[in-house]
Amino acid sequence: MLKRIRIGAAVVFWLGITLLFLDFTGVLHGYLGWMAKIQFLPAVLALNVGVIAALVLLTLVFGRAYCSVICPLGVFQDGISWLGTRKSKAPYKYKKEIKWLRYGIWVAYVACLVAGVQVVVSLLAPYGAYSRIISSIKHPVAGPTIIIAAVTLIVVVALSLKGGRTYCNSICPVGTTLSFFSRFAMFRPVIEADKCKHCKACEHACKAQCIAISKDEQKIDYSRCVDCFNCLETCKFGALSYKFAWKKEIPGQAGNDGAQAGSAVMPDTDRASRRAFMAGTAVAVGAAALKGVEARAQEAAKKVDGGYADVLPKQALDREIPITPPGSKSVKDFYRHCIACQLCVVECPNNVLRPSSDPERLMQPEMGYENGFCRPECTRCSEVCPAGAIVKITREEKTQYHIGTAHVDLGACISATGKTHCGKCASKCPVGAIHMVKTETGMAPAVNEEVCIGCGACEQYCPVRPISAITVNGKYNHV
Repeated sequence: MLKRIRIGAAVVFWLGITLLFLDFTGVLHGYLGWMAKIQFLPAVLALNVGVIAALVLLTLVFGRAYCSVICPLGVFQDGISWLGTRKSKAPYKYKKEIKWLRYGIWVAYVACLVAGVQVVVSLLAPYGAYSRIISSIKHPVAGPTIIIAAVTLIVVVALSLKGGRTYCNSICPVGTTLSFFSRFAMFRPVIEADKCKHCKACEHACKAQCIAISKDEQKIDYSRCVDCFNCLETCKFGALSYKFAWKKEIPGQAGNDGAQAGSAVMPDTDRASRRAFMAGTAVAVGAAALKGVEARAQEAAKKVDGGYADVLPKQALDREIPITPPGSKSVKDFYRHCIACQLCVVECPNNVLRPSSDPERLMQPEMGYENGFCRPECTRCSEVCPAGAIVKITREEKTQYHIGTAHVDLGACISATGKTHCGKCASKCPVGAIHMVKTETGMAPAVNEEVCIGCGACEQYCPVRPISAITVNGKYNHV
């Protein structure tokens, strides 16, 4: 029963997070956005003390239930490991904890988190890793981000097919962090030595590789146990139970030994749940692929001028200072908090946000105005950010954020050179920061830097290509 409840809750959370990133309607965040905000690392970076305390308390009471229910990458691994073990009656066996790898990665992770080296933090965080994989389906962008997402997917799938939760218990820093608390969990699987027949069915079923069974001892490494309850389902002698065991001497509580995971006998209800999990994956990926084809076709149609001539696309700029969204206090603050989950990228209705290719900000979003501009009435990115990199703002508050300043290249401006009268930048500026003034050769745009908010409307509407005659450079501080 416990296993079925766990699987049902896990599927709900996994589907919720996945649909959040594949949402083409723009309405699901109002219902599912909280699922992103209760992920461990986003809560830490957003200083969401309530969520952090709740997750720690959950772990102290029930063990690492977070890893098996709430974490989307953990649930994804469960689905993949089931595929790899469904034909084997004893797919796993006990393996010792790889301490140097597990704690070495954790120390490096914490050091990078404190130092603000978000590239490493983003690579290792399970929520960010999974979200990049899914967001790459909806919003594929050529560059290192999609390559990293693909490599991450291959590594996680390979480890899951062969070793169950190897990634969670050897690499994942969030899993290691929670393991410090799960050792003292009040409720946990307990082996009753007098009932154990040493058949090793539980050891072969443990996907966390944390159960060791022999004639001399029977033990569970609770720092690696992810509360999947596979062991409870496989024991035919009633030697395993999930019960209150706080501060009790239990065989296996000491020691960091474990067993590999697997599945010996799987009830029909569990098979149905697993099939539902995989069916949901296929439907989500298939729908995303079809939508991606449709979107690319529409984008191609936009690049034709009246059906007669191809329109030269605008070139992405290498800005001296990157532009970060309104709601971010500064460039430094934004990149220090951002976990590169890509949620703001996939939710941006104006196609302004994209993953950065800069090594210092790798995978983290930056703004570009080749395909659109940051409309003053849109606050979508501030509504969806789970990590506090972009604080939630209203439309009125958005006008107070000056994220950049427009600059004019008079030599490229077709109006300033007298080739023709344009003035599009002035007419499209939503805050009236640009005015056309007379020059010796024509009418040139003049920018009031005190008024300009850096929305990029002028850059986007400028007819000059491939680089606009008026461009926006970011500002370090926004408020």
